[in-house]
Amino acid sequence: MAASVHDPEVPVLTIEDLGILRDVREDAGRVTVTITPTYSGCPAMDTITQDLELAYSAAGYDRVDVVTVLAPAWTTDWMTPEGKRKLEAFGIAPPTGRGAVPAGPIRVALAVRCPRCGSLRTREVSRFGSTSCKALFECLGCLEPFDHFKVH
Repeated sequence: MAASVHDPEVPVLTIEDLGILRDVREDAGRVTVTITPTYSGCPAMDTITQDLELAYSAAGYDRVDVVTVLAPAWTTDWMTPEGKRKLEAFGIAPPTGRGAVPAGPIRVALAVRCPRCGSLRTREVSRFGSTSCKALFECLGCLEPFDHFKVH
C-alpha cells in the first residue's frame, strides 16, 4: 500500500519508484512506514507522511507511524529502473550514472539525454529547476527546454 503513494512534486513517481520508501512493518493493526527524504528539509515529506497516514487509516489500520530516517542519505541510485523510465516518459531527464571514472580532483559531468528527442546535445540553463531536485536544461537538437533530475 505504501508503494502506491505518489510523490507530490513528481506525481508520475510513487515513493517506491523514487526510492524513498525504506521499510514497512505491520503488527496487530499497527503499521510503521520508514522513509528517507531526497534531501534534508524536502517540502514534500509532510504531504507524503499525510498521504501514507490516510492510505493506511482508510485500509483499517488503527495506528500509522511514519518514521523519517536521514542516514544513510538518499541517493538517486535508490531510484528504480521503472521510476527512471517513468521520468523520461513524462519529459524529465532521469539522473545519469555517477560515471566509470573513480572520484578525483576534477568533477566530470556526463551528458544529459533529451527526454523528447534523445539528443545528447544539451546544456544546463539553470542549476535550479521547477523543484529542488531538478535542474533546467535545453536541448540543442530539438530546442525544447526540459527538467533534469539531479544526481545525488
